Amino acid sequence: MTTEKKPTVIKKYANRRLYHTGTSTYVTLDDLAGMVKGGEDFVVFDAKTGEEITRSVLAQIIFEQEGKSGQNLLPITFLRQLIRFYGDSMQALVPSYLELSLRTLTQNQQKFRDQLSTTFGQNPFGNAAFTAMDEQAQKNMAMFRDALRMFTPFPLAGGDTGEASDKAEGPAGGEIDDLKKQLIEMQRRLDKLSSK
Repeated sequence: MTTEKKPTVIKKYANRRLYHTGTSTYVTLDDLAGMVKGGEDFVVFDAKTGEEITRSVLAQIIFEQEGKSGQNLLPITFLRQLIRFYGDSMQALVPSYLELSLRTLTQNQQKFRDQLSTTFGQNPFGNAAFTAMDEQAQKNMAMFRDALRMFTPFPLAGGDTGEASDKAEGPAGGEIDDLKKQLIEMQRRLDKLSSK
């Protein structure tokens, strides 16, 4: 019988101070960012109301990270598109789609790191390194094109009809196909509801 480790409880007070109940110390947003990077799970509660505010604190951490010079991770076009999804009929699908995309990216990230360490470990200036990077970049671009196509019923710029994406390799291709089917079914249901 296994016991799951409960997430650490962080309390946020009116003076905006964050209190780590596990260590009985005050922490900063940078400390919480370090906990996330270290894989430590936590939940944040408003000390006065008891309301869970983990999402807004994580968003605040991202905002601070984006504000640091050279730390930009989210492109402006992505942020604009994300804002457009608020209140849209697709809003309910965005979180699960983003989770799937990040999980796939994380899996590919490890493969990419493995390829680099293998290739650069042997010869840092060899052609094999550039070939491996190019192949991984092509796979990532195909994945992102497929993902973007799920959210737009129109062909992407450049006349891409999606033929290349239909040949997605491995389990990620199957997951994308399943997600596309679910998206189509949800859109049908939303259309039914909106016509009533």
